[in-house]
Amino acid sequence: MTQRTGQIVVALTLAAGVLTGCAQADGGPDIVRATPSGRTIPFELSTHCGIDEARIGSTYFEAETPLSDGSGNPPEGWDNPTQRGTMTLKSETEAVFTDDAGREVTFRARPGATAFKRICA
Repeated sequence: MTQRTGQIVVALTLAAGVLTGCAQADGGPDIVRATPSGRTIPFELSTHCGIDEARIGSTYFEAETPLSDGSGNPPEGWDNPTQRGTMTLKSETEAVFTDDAGREVTFRARPGATAFKRICA
């Protein structure tokens, strides 16, 4: 593959990428296909069952400090079922979600994970 072809493939992959924070009710998560470290992109974080996991590309992440109201819902003030914001991939193992209210949630990669710990219904 030539360098130019590789650049086109990466550009098309990035253009087609979409992020979500958790599996949707139909079990099909929308994901970003490739995101270079340091890139900040729009992100719709699933909050319906609390704030615990996110998937970026083929990597599953978990919140460094999971957030919930104690009954498996998002904390007071968070939108439900999703919170819009941005996700910044700091490295291959760390990502930070930020919303317009200034809330931040740090996520750490779960090495070897091939699925979410639990599917939110």
